[in-house]
This record gives sequence, structure tokens and C-alpha cells, in this order.
Amino acid sequence: MAGPVPELHDRAVACADRLREADSVLLASHIDADGLTSAAVAASALERAEIRFDTVFSKQLDAEEVAAIAATDHETVLFTDFGSGQLDVIAEHEAAGDFTPVIADHHQPADVETEYHLNPLLFGINGATELSGAGASYVLARALEAEDGDNRDLAALAVVGAVGDMQDSEGGLHGANEGIVAEGVAAGVLDPAKDLSLYGRQTRPLPKLLEYASELRIPGVSNDQNGAIKFLSNLGLDLKEGSEWKRWVDLTQAERQTVVSALIKRAVTKGVPPERVNTLVGTTYSLVAEEVGTELRDVSEFSTLLNATARYDRADVGLAVCLGDRGEALDRARTLLRNHRRNLSEGLQWVKTEGVTVEDHVQWFDAGTRIRETIVGIIAGMAVGANGISRRKPILAFAEKNAEEVKVSARGSHFLTKQGLDLSVVMREASRSVGGDGGGHDVAAGATIPAGKQAEFVAEANRLVGEQLA
Repeated sequence: MAGPVPELHDRAVACADRLREADSVLLASHIDADGLTSAAVAASALERAEIRFDTVFSKQLDAEEVAAIAATDHETVLFTDFGSGQLDVIAEHEAAGDFTPVIADHHQPADVETEYHLNPLLFGINGATELSGAGASYVLARALEAEDGDNRDLAALAVVGAVGDMQDSEGGLHGANEGIVAEGVAAGVLDPAKDLSLYGRQTRPLPKLLEYASELRIPGVSNDQNGAIKFLSNLGLDLKEGSEWKRWVDLTQAERQTVVSALIKRAVTKGVPPERVNTLVGTTYSLVAEEVGTELRDVSEFSTLLNATARYDRADVGLAVCLGDRGEALDRARTLLRNHRRNLSEGLQWVKTEGVTVEDHVQWFDAGTRIRETIVGIIAGMAVGANGISRRKPILAFAEKNAEEVKVSARGSHFLTKQGLDLSVVMREASRSVGGDGGGHDVAAGATIPAGKQAEFVAEANRLVGEQLA
């Protein structure tokens, strides 16, 4: 049995064997949707394998965080959705005998080796597009399962993590992720389907689904409340229950096809490029065990719910939801989600109003304290394509982390990565040039730099991107 990703099987088995040998494990994970699902997959697998563990979360795994981890009583530390990029720091503690690291990650590794390192990039698999942190945790979980156990049900969470990490941005999950999807389908927890690829199919009333769609902007419909209502009213369909608009999930297949066809026709007649029109329909993923019409049924909405927890210092709530709490934790998560949506809306409006500064090869904005540093990257991605914000240049977003430090988030596109863009390299080298540090993926990355160094950072990032895209 080679597992869902055969290339990683032997390394996953070695990592699993090391975890079984441990008296106790400290599970340390990142705080975004991929990090939370990575932790949930790992926690479930450790519990089922009867391995004692504690869990901690971190916004950024820097030297101080690793030192705090080293000060705990755990002889083995399982890092999920981070650790690879911080291997140089981790290796120093490993050499000192502080702990044995086991890493399940998908970010660009530092130029240091360690024995129990499960990362797709080490095996020729793209960690930005083909396997997420939760996917790496899932591969480990499958290697950890008992002879009479089966962890394939955890594929549902792995897919939530992959979609939360935007690995479905080209019409669906592909590469190593496909093996995980197949196992989720076989386990009866996942239902992939061709459908409208707009966010909010489960919960948003139809006019809001179209009005707020940022995936494909259709003139006269997107960002236009009256336009969206008029468009739907002219379709000749019964799209209301009494006085309330239906949601996408409430429509019949024939009704959905009518709406999609009309949207495509409107987009084409309004001059939307064919390659953008083609993104209107893609592969969507539903969690079979979750209630229809809730945020948990669709993996994209589930991932947003998770982002609304840990990014506001409530990783415990997100983890509890992942582990099945549908009572108090879910109620709290929904409250946090409403706050998260308000903050995203206000932050996006601020960026649209203030605009961006455009350099030769990058564009950027500095939100200061106006946008929370844990969500500035999300807002930067949402802003791309708005008036004056180009899709042809990566965007850099700054937000104050504390009095001494500034968070930087960078977002690109798969079009640009195919031209040679690698934001993980840009963020690492530009941040280190001003006394900070960073890393991530080719299409999305982050860094922390000293306050007051933004201009120097932009200049160096602009130079690096120019070299990559030359």
C-alpha cells in the first residue's frame, strides 16, 4: 500500500514510526485554514494511534517561537504547515538535543537537512499547487493508522486545507491532491462536482452570490446590487421562496444551467476575456457529512470560517470545529466569521479608496494599523483586479505587527509564476536584506521586517521580481 501520494510513502512511514516511538509529542502548527486543518488531521491521527500529545499554534515560527518550543518537556515536536522554511533554526535545537523534529510541510525548505522531513518539494511535487500542509499531514496520518484503523475520512479536512490555500485556483485540485480527493470519495466523505465556481453557493442569497463574486467580474452584475437583481429577475425563473431569494444550493440542476448560461452570455457580450469566462465553472467539493446550506458543507466556505478563528487569536475554536464540535465552538466561529467578513469588506474598501503605489515590477500598499496583519494578505489577494490594481504585477501589502515590526504579504498569480516569479525567494531575500526574514510559496509568501524599512524592502523586492521576470 503506497498511500495517496506514492512518492512520499517511505518518508511518511519513517516519520510515523518516529512518532510512535515518542513518549509524548508537541504538535505545533500555523494559524491559517491550511494550518488549522493540518493540525486537526495530525491530532486525529495521533489520538487514534494512542500517542500522547499537546498542541500549540503560532502566527510565525521564528527563532523565539522555536526556543519556546524547545523549552517544553516534549522530546519530539511535530511541525505542520510550517517548519521547512525554519529548518536552519530548528536544526540548531535538534543538534543541541532539545527535541527531535518531525515536519509535515509544503513550504520552500531552508538549505538544511533533517531525517524526518515530509515535504512534497523534496520529491519533485509542487507544494504551492499540488499538495498543501494539510495534504502532507494527511499523508502522514495514513502512514500512522493502525492495522484495524482507517484515516481516509481525514481526506475531507485535507481538501479544506488545500482549497483554503488556493490550490484549486485553476478549476480544481490537481497533482498529488487528486489522490487525496479520490480517497475522500472512496471513504464517502467528499463529493466533487462540476459547478459554478463562485464563493458562497451554500449560504448566500443569489443576488449577493453574484454581486460579491470576486472570482469573475461581470460588468453590470458584479459589485452592482441592482444589476445582480435585475439580471436574475430577467431569467424567467422562480428564484424566490416567498419574499426571500433562494441560494444556489436550493436550485434545481436545470435552473443552475440556465443561470450559468446567462452569466456566460453576459460576460462574453461585455468583453470579458475567454480565459476568464472559462473560470466560471470548475470542480467544487462538498463535505458529505455536513448539513446542506451551512458554511461547513462547501470546503471553500469552511476554509473561510477557519480563517475567521485563528487569525483573531482563537485557534482553539477553529481546531474544535475541525474535530467535530458543532455546538459552542461552531456558534463562536460563526460570530467570528461575521466580524471577519466585516473586516475584510472594510479593508478592501480602504485599499480601493487609497489605491496602490506602482513600481516597475511590483505594486504595493501600506495599511499601517488600518488592517489587521493576520488578514492583510487575504485583502491583498482580493484587491487584485480592482480599478487601478493590475493582475500583471505581484502585490505587496504592509501592516503593522507591533511597534518594532511590520508584516509583509505578497500575492502573485499562476500566470506570473509560469513566467518565472517566485515570491518565496523574493520575500526571503528582500526581508533579509533589511534585517527581517520571510518565505512561503512562489505564488504567495510573507515576511516580517523592522518598522521603517518598507521603502528599502520595496526597492529590493522590485529589483528581484524584475530579474525573475526578465
